[in-house]
Amino acid sequence: MPNYQKMYSILCGAASDALDQLPAKPEEAIRILQNALDQTEELYIQTSDP
Repeated sequence: MPNYQKMYSILCGAASDALDQLPAKPEEAIRILQNALDQTEELYIQTSDP
């Protein structure tokens, strides 16, 4: 079963971190969000039923 609580935590933490980078470093904000999406996608794939 997917760990939705952990995925939510990863994404919300990344959103907060990305907002801290704006407007000075938009590229860093994008990198943070993309990394979080990649992490949550991988977690979903690893924990979902086949």
